[in-house]
Amino acid sequence: MNKVSSIIDHFKKFNLEFADPQLLETALTHRSYLNEQKAAESNERLEYLGDAVLELITSDFLFHQFPHRTEGVLTSLRAKIVQTKTLSSVAQQLKLGKFLRLSKGEAASGGIQNPSMLADTFEALVGAIYLDQGLGAAEKFVVSYLLEDYLTLINKSEVQDWKSSLQELVQAQKGTSPAYILVKAEGPDHNRQFTVAVSYFDKQQAVGMGKSKQAAEQAAARKALEKLTKKSKI
Repeated sequence: MNKVSSIIDHFKKFNLEFADPQLLETALTHRSYLNEQKAAESNERLEYLGDAVLELITSDFLFHQFPHRTEGVLTSLRAKIVQTKTLSSVAQQLKLGKFLRLSKGEAASGGIQNPSMLADTFEALVGAIYLDQGLGAAEKFVVSYLLEDYLTLINKSEVQDWKSSLQELVQAQKGTSPAYILVKAEGPDHNRQFTVAVSYFDKQQAVGMGKSKQAAEQAAARKALEKLTKKSKI
């Protein structure tokens, strides 16, 4: 049995059968792999798409589960569910690391156990399912493997959601939401450093750094929140 067939058979266990197996293969291809092997593309574009699909599905799920909660509370609950730690845990459950295509260097440095890399791969898989089978299939998959035990995730997750706190303050003052922009990502794949800027009131307010995009966004939000809070006290 070749590697592709092995991957396809593995995901059949999770009721995932792709009409286009290439999408699944791409979802499991880290960008470092392209430096050593021939591959059409990495999973970065699918990760981008999957992130948006995952946010929509989770937002819709929480919206209906908690009909009387405010926007700020729902945003905070969503942050607890889609944080890197949670997504990487689901990726481990699905054994995504076993099939993740990495460069030899990344594999040797423990890339298959890197929480940020695993979380990104899970998002890429969601993006692949969406393209291959539509939103309904993606939603069924996310609910089954991520949201089914949502109460446990919400009650046990420990994440300081600076983004939600910042959004509440900004919206209260101007009725707009902060925008987060990835400024740069540097360093080796097993030790990446992300820099993200947050903007609102028509200008950039703060910059944060972290080991993942989510962490960098939270860092930027924390700095902006401190700045906004100090201004309100003057």
